[in-house]
Amino acid sequence: MTVALAGCGGGSETSSSTTAPATVTTPPAHANLPTGDGQGGVSLQKIGNFDQPVYVTQAPGDTHDLFVVEQPGRVIEIQDGKVEAQPFLDVSTKVSCCGEQGLLSIAFAPDYENSGLFYADYTDQAGDTKVIEIQRSKDGPMSERTILTVNQPYSNHNGGQLQFGPDGRLYVGLGDGGSEDDPDRVGQDPSSPLAKILVIDPSQLDPKAQTFASGLRNPWRFSFDSKTGDLWIGDVGQDTYEEVDGVTFKQADGANFGWSAYEGNARFNKDQQAPGAIPPVLTYTHADGCSVTGGYVVRDRALLSLYGRYVYGDFCSGVLHSFTAMPGKPATDDRSVGLQIPSLSSFGEDAAGHVYATSLEGPVYRLTASG
Repeated sequence: MTVALAGCGGGSETSSSTTAPATVTTPPAHANLPTGDGQGGVSLQKIGNFDQPVYVTQAPGDTHDLFVVEQPGRVIEIQDGKVEAQPFLDVSTKVSCCGEQGLLSIAFAPDYENSGLFYADYTDQAGDTKVIEIQRSKDGPMSERTILTVNQPYSNHNGGQLQFGPDGRLYVGLGDGGSEDDPDRVGQDPSSPLAKILVIDPSQLDPKAQTFASGLRNPWRFSFDSKTGDLWIGDVGQDTYEEVDGVTFKQADGANFGWSAYEGNARFNKDQQAPGAIPPVLTYTHADGCSVTGGYVVRDRALLSLYGRYVYGDFCSGVLHSFTAMPGKPATDDRSVGLQIPSLSSFGEDAAGHVYATSLEGPVYRLTASG
């Protein structure tokens, strides 16, 4: 296993200027949502050991089965707490692995119960990003079609998150193509699919990917608040700053988060401009970690201290943190959850709002309430 999964930067120098991008106005409605104080009352319940797990999810409407994505190319199903012997999906012969490559996430269509459609994001044997649509059949083998292929110039910063948004479309996270310092300057290049969150309507016979948000170095994990639809992104930094971005769903459409003109709030590539760029709601330096692992806004009412708070962590420190989820407003109450997971590779959420966390070393946990 390797720290490279999380997309840490190289040894380049950054500018000492701290000129921040423009600010975003927070919608007043969010001020009325109840939130916990982030202090105590949470423990980890281990649900199993897996081979380099990088994601956990559940099909819409399903309250029994969980699906764990293993980076080498398999998806393992857990039925009513029992780990199935046969993989739900096995594309291990098709993927390049590992480091920051491999099978990186899956997403179930909102109508999965009827359509049997789900989606997988992986790096193929050439190292390029591929998103495939798979249709399960009770009476025969699964069928698949490729809906997106993106050439990757380097082996890192592949993004890899798939999420269905509040509008029912499929969102795909892509990093800046890798190496370090954004060498091809794709962060602010509207003609490149890299350094973006793309959106696809997979119901189309010939679906086309469109840019939804840009200026992202490596949005390894992003999520939509299941209550408000707000977009939250853990964007992995270069040498100095890790960042979390948070905007409303409406503000996210067309948003520019500043890379590589900015790393966090600090000026980075001086030959790049990002007018109107949206600043992060939270940054931290590499004194406290090396690679942010984005999470979820907690909507599990059993987790009273975390309800309405964005939970995230860091791959290197493993320490889980949370802060009140107010899109566009700098976080002022960021604090440790009091839990630590070595090699924290991802978070996940099921249909009931339960939150999960994965360790690249094997364990997968559910966040549960404790005394």
